[in-house]
Amino acid sequence: MNRIKEVLDEKGIKQTWLAEKLGKSYNMVNGYVQNRQQPRLEVLYEIAKILDVEVKELLIEIKNDKTGK
Repeated sequence: MNRIKEVLDEKGIKQTWLAEKLGKSYNMVNGYVQNRQQPRLEVLYEIAKILDVEVKELLIEIKNDKTGK
């Protein structure tokens, strides 16, 4: 799961703009934004660079409730 949608909303950036900067189709970027598919790690780093954020800001932390970690 990722937070690309939230970061785009926070920065007031449209998916079409991100798609253009990435050199990917709108449908591909929309898949990332809607969490229907996840970008490869290289693409995630490229998105972070374009949006001027740390990669960790694009990720949702998953906690394991059973171990408390």
